Amino acid sequence: MELISPDIGFLFWMTLAFGIVFFFVARFAFPVINKMLKQREEKITEALEKAERTHAEMEKLQANNEILLQQAREEREKMLNEARLSSEQIIEEAKAKASQEANRMIDSAKETIENEYKAAVTEIKNEIANISIKVAEKILQEELSKNDKQMDYINKIIKEYDNK
Repeated sequence: MELISPDIGFLFWMTLAFGIVFFFVARFAFPVINKMLKQREEKITEALEKAERTHAEMEKLQANNEILLQQAREEREKMLNEARLSSEQIIEEAKAKASQEANRMIDSAKETIENEYKAAVTEIKNEIANISIKVAEKILQEELSKNDKQMDYINKIIKEYDNK
């Protein structure tokens, strides 16, 4: 029961021991603990500020990424449009060249046909002339095989020549 109703001497020595411990703790431990708590508080504050800065930077980066992504989309669309226009232009140029080439080939074929037609007509005329000459030779040989007919024919040719 001594602990429930302590003696005055015991109470005095307990108070003195508590005071000495409290003095040493207040003198040596509390400043170190306060210093450590302040350092911890500063680290936490710095970490929070750094987290806020990082968060703000992340938001900026995300906004910049959105802007860059939008610019990239616009540039891609622009490039696709340019490529589409370029391909359409190339196709139109190819069609025009093909049309020109076809027209040139048609004109060339027409010219070739015309030249071959003229050559064929000339060849036919020459062939007809040759046949006519051979037929005339045969007729003249038959007709002129007699002497008096030859003389009549020669006189006729001379007269025609003189009249000219």
